[in-house]
Amino acid sequence: MLQVRSWMNITDNTGAKVVALFSVNGKNAKRFARLGDVVSCSVKQSSPKGQVKKGDKVYAVIVRTRKEVRRKDGSYIRFDDNAGVLVDKNSLEPKGTRIFGPIPRELREKGFSKIISLAPEVV
Repeated sequence: MLQVRSWMNITDNTGAKVVALFSVNGKNAKRFARLGDVVSCSVKQSSPKGQVKKGDKVYAVIVRTRKEVRRKDGSYIRFDDNAGVLVDKNSLEPKGTRIFGPIPRELREKGFSKIISLAPEVV
């Protein structure tokens, strides 16, 4: 669960390393962003030769959260960090060509099958 001003890592090869969440897209009263939500972010750290630069406004899908998520079978899944993948604003396709680290299978149900196919590991 992330909220406004939360920082998260970016796990793709677009060049962004850390972003700060400044808006949760969706309903106006939505306060928290959960796994699979699209959020508006500002790039805080980036690599010098990346696609995005520090200060850019980007959109990201949350792919890992430290807060546990309950699955339908009653089990819980939790990760070590808060992480996201940068996506295009309209098509919600990932901007990068590679994704690093594990990705939960809940993203397939939310319609992010391209992210699932690029991921090295689906848990």
